Amino acid sequence: MAPKTPVSVSVDPRLVKQAGDLKLDVSKAAENGLTRAVQAERERLWRLENAAAIEAANTFVAENGLPFDRHRQF
Repeated sequence: MAPKTPVSVSVDPRLVKQAGDLKLDVSKAAENGLTRAVQAERERLWRLENAAAIEAANTFVAENGLPFDRHRQF
């Protein structure tokens, strides 16, 4: 596990209180949320960077069908 880096963030105090009342680890919850946000942004950027290739593949399948489709048994 990588060492942790302390950071300062501003959070709605009502949310922090609710987290405390539920005995949630705020640092862990923030890290989990940041992990999801980073992954979502990476996926969004990947889709943008590969949009032309995805469109070309979709067009090929629309015009020609799936490769090896005749070999499918279902």
